[in-house]
Amino acid sequence: MFWRKRRREVEEKEEKKAEAAAAENVVGDSVPDAEGGEAAEAEAKVADGGAAAGESAGEGEDGSNADGADGQPGQDSPAGLEKPKEPDWKDRYARLLADFDNFKKRTARDREDTYRFAEADILKDILPTVDNLALALGNAGDRGNDEFVKGVRLVYDALQKALKDHGAEPFDSVGRALNPERMEAIATLPSDDVEEGLVSNEVKRGWMLKDRLLRAAQVVVSSGKANG
Repeated sequence: MFWRKRRREVEEKEEKKAEAAAAENVVGDSVPDAEGGEAAEAEAKVADGGAAAGESAGEGEDGSNADGADGQPGQDSPAGLEKPKEPDWKDRYARLLADFDNFKKRTARDREDTYRFAEADILKDILPTVDNLALALGNAGDRGNDEFVKGVRLVYDALQKALKDHGAEPFDSVGRALNPERMEAIATLPSDDVEEGLVSNEVKRGWMLKDRLLRAAQVVVSSGKANG
């Protein structure tokens, strides 16, 4: 009885081992099948993606050609759509610096001229008084020793000195060729003593203030001899 029971237990163990081995074989066979299915599915997706990419590339080439044929913006864009060229800032700065330097020089020159010729209007207003005194002395004749005439001469000489101290001096015109920049011809008269085209008489004397004309001379120009 003992051996029979023992043999039954051994047979049961062997059956359990066989069942366990059979179960392991079933699981091993199913795992490769699943992995193989997933690999096949991945390969199918990759193939589908490659086909789609090829179709997109074909459509892109067709679209670019169509755009070029229809005149739509494509690969060959018009020159007007290009980015504008950046200006030369260094050249602009140099030009601006030169303009500013010229402006400073011009301003300094204008300021200096203003200081130099600030008294021009006042001196020009004095000139008619000097002309009247000179005319009075010219008509004094032989009364040069008269006290009144002496007084007029003193005033005339004082004004002449004041004008000279401020840089104003008269210039001669009689016997010279007409200079339109300094002289104003008011008449043309024949003259036996002065050649034609030269100044024969000075009605109002001309004056210079430093190197600038303060007042133009009013003159009479000779037309030559009367019988000529």
